[in-house]
Amino acid sequence: MARKTGSHSDITGPRIRAAALRLFARHGYAAVSMRQIAAEVGVQAGALYLYTPDKQTLLADLMAEHLEQVLAALAAEPLAGTPADRLAGFARFHVGFHLERPEAVFVAYMELRNLDPDNFARIETLRRAYEAQLEAILRDGVAAGLFRIPDTKLATLALIAMLTGVTTWYREGGRLSRADVAEIYADMARKAVGA
Repeated sequence: MARKTGSHSDITGPRIRAAALRLFARHGYAAVSMRQIAAEVGVQAGALYLYTPDKQTLLADLMAEHLEQVLAALAAEPLAGTPADRLAGFARFHVGFHLERPEAVFVAYMELRNLDPDNFARIETLRRAYEAQLEAILRDGVAAGLFRIPDTKLATLALIAMLTGVTTWYREGGRLSRADVAEIYADMARKAVGA
């Protein structure tokens, strides 16, 4: 389907994604209609279908975008040293990255239940790739005798849940800075694995 003359896909497409993300985070995917997204952007509802085939694809694309960004940012983050150092670095990275985008985090973690099976599989593959990065650190720590973890997969999921939870309560200008919170969480992650 061709766009109308004078439309600006480089502007409208990102505005649609930003509005959908905001609305999904605020009201939940199931409660948001394509008409609401269109109204938020200031376009006709039918115009949305020039940018996405349907609401389900829009949700999955938002989730995939977040996970692809976190994977790329983690790949660019040097996590060197002992497994305990790498774990602390991962924790600092995760907290810092996620505090910058709480709406994307909420949608990526809380709206999984609304994905159809194909989209769920796509998102789950990306989530598993991210989890594998942390699990590799934990396995290295266990192999080196530095971490006491009975199950590295379970520990991975528990640590990610703890680290991600910061986005539900942290507010800028509070008692602790982002750096303080990231450092405290890094310390808690090390202690959680017996490092």
